[in-house]
Amino acid sequence: MTLRFAILGAGRIGQAHARAISATPGAAFVALYEPLEAAATSMQQRYGSDLRSTEEIVQAEDIDAVAICTPTDTHADLIELFARAGKAIFCEKPVDLSSERVKQALKTVEETGATLMVGFNRRFDPDFMGVKAAIDAGSIGDVEMVTITSRDPGPPPVSYIKVSGGIFRDMTIHDFDIARWLLGEEPVTVMAQGSNLVDPDIAAAGDYDSVNVILKTASGKQAVITNSRRASYGYDQRIEVHGSKGMAAAANRHESTVEVAGEGGYARPPLLNFFMDRYAVAYANEIAAFVAAVTDGKPTPTTGLDGLKALELADAALESAKTGRAVTLG
Repeated sequence: MTLRFAILGAGRIGQAHARAISATPGAAFVALYEPLEAAATSMQQRYGSDLRSTEEIVQAEDIDAVAICTPTDTHADLIELFARAGKAIFCEKPVDLSSERVKQALKTVEETGATLMVGFNRRFDPDFMGVKAAIDAGSIGDVEMVTITSRDPGPPPVSYIKVSGGIFRDMTIHDFDIARWLLGEEPVTVMAQGSNLVDPDIAAAGDYDSVNVILKTASGKQAVITNSRRASYGYDQRIEVHGSKGMAAAANRHESTVEVAGEGGYARPPLLNFFMDRYAVAYANEIAAFVAAVTDGKPTPTTGLDGLKALELADAALESAKTGRAVTLG
């Protein structure tokens, strides 16, 4: 069986999924929805997909699944639309910026029996999967503390910041999901600090560009997340898990593994520049997992509930940063 996809949105994340779908056995990129002519033409020329409206995709008998890569404020409506149309749904995070709206969309998914997978690609990164495998194998004993470092090479345009929902819902949300995954327990308290150290225009837009978050579970396990919208040395992505018997960690990925040593010391190639390069394999693994789940009729590895839980942590972090107090989740 070949799972036939329509992709909605031809921006950077749409391009990442187009590449992944086209390279995945058992998947085919059939149709594209994209209102911007230049972006649509570029993707069509590269992948040969048809350009269709959302209404045509809803009614299409040659489309089994959709990948929603449009702006966040369209996600929940599109999930409901395609759930009612009987399509399997892959949706980029977040489902919505409102937890209540997410719950409404998930109710529709449940009522229709639709398949929904939310795109938390970092769970599918080979290095991060290796850390999780070490935890599951008992190699480091009981998890006690998780440390996540995630810094972008530079901030996005302020026009994007204004519609993104803020750093906690847009950027840290990936780290909230990874923290839940590695801790193996739900955080019950959130303490966050936010500053503006990178770009005053981000502050003027009502957002932070530099944040730290501490999560704590009921049993006392902790996760510390560090985010920045700027890293002059490249895309900084590291995790470390400390356990009762040891530690597991995943380091940054560089453009190559070659090191040159001389009188001035050791020189290494730069880090991979941004998410489309750093997580290319993760995006491919993610789509392969979605295809396998739909084909085999099994639950998806990341669900709408995962999307909701991560958003609730983001909301709590924003409240904590604004009030200076720890927030307890209900």
